[in-house]
Amino acid sequence: MPGKISSGVKAAWCRIALVMGLMAGWGAVAGDAPLHEAGDYRLGPGDVVRISVFNYPELAIETRISQTGNITFPLTGPIAIGDLTAAEAEGRIAGKLRQGGYISDPHVTVVVSQFKAREVAVMGQVRNPGKYPIERQSRVLDMLAAAGGVTTADAGDTATLLRANGEKLVIDLNALFEGSAGQNPEVAAGDTLFVPKAPQFYVYGEVQRPGAYRLQRGMTVSQAISAAGGLTPRGTDTWPAPIVKRRDANGVERETTVDGSYALQPDDVLYLRERWF
Repeated sequence: MPGKISSGVKAAWCRIALVMGLMAGWGAVAGDAPLHEAGDYRLGPGDVVRISVFNYPELAIETRISQTGNITFPLTGPIAIGDLTAAEAEGRIAGKLRQGGYISDPHVTVVVSQFKAREVAVMGQVRNPGKYPIERQSRVLDMLAAAGGVTTADAGDTATLLRANGEKLVIDLNALFEGSAGQNPEVAAGDTLFVPKAPQFYVYGEVQRPGAYRLQRGMTVSQAISAAGGLTPRGTDTWPAPIVKRRDANGVERETTVDGSYALQPDDVLYLRERWF
């Protein structure tokens, strides 16, 4: 982030950067976790499972669950395990082996080796965009961690959670990283989490470093001037007053004279003029 900003804003972003760094670490840890630790995850089409029966190595298989939720198991034939947890699938397969008279007391183990059935897309300004499986009861923060965390240089301070049913939720990332449970809803299969680029403003005229800058939440003209390195020796922020150029809903550019307390909006163009004397 170029230039100087107020100490309060700087401190807030330092905290966010720290949490984002921790999240990146959590993402790496989560990626190394054993896949069988799926908890209450329910199996579905596309998942790959490894199935073994204690003392019967010839029955060990790795297979993909079909679109109808079935697998084909030695001796028993097709078994429906879709929408079951791994523990429930173990019980169903064991029951089939007992009922068929194949094994009197089977001890079955089911391990998910690839999660494909329930995924959430994490897109935008994250380190590793893509689709990530819901391996257990997962929330927004879990999915951001799985994607390696947000990119501190480019990410905005909000994210959008688009539900599979079309519902849209705006997530306040500042509040989320400060521990707000209300900004950390559960995610479900088919959801998309999008972290947009941070909004920008543009400043030119009598400032030290004209150019495009990240727009912080609630940023004022005075803070924008600071971010651009301050005024030149000939510049003024009082008279003649700064000008903000902004496009209206119809795309027409409007000019407004402003003071230092004026709040900027995304894509505003701030022009600092030369003093008259």
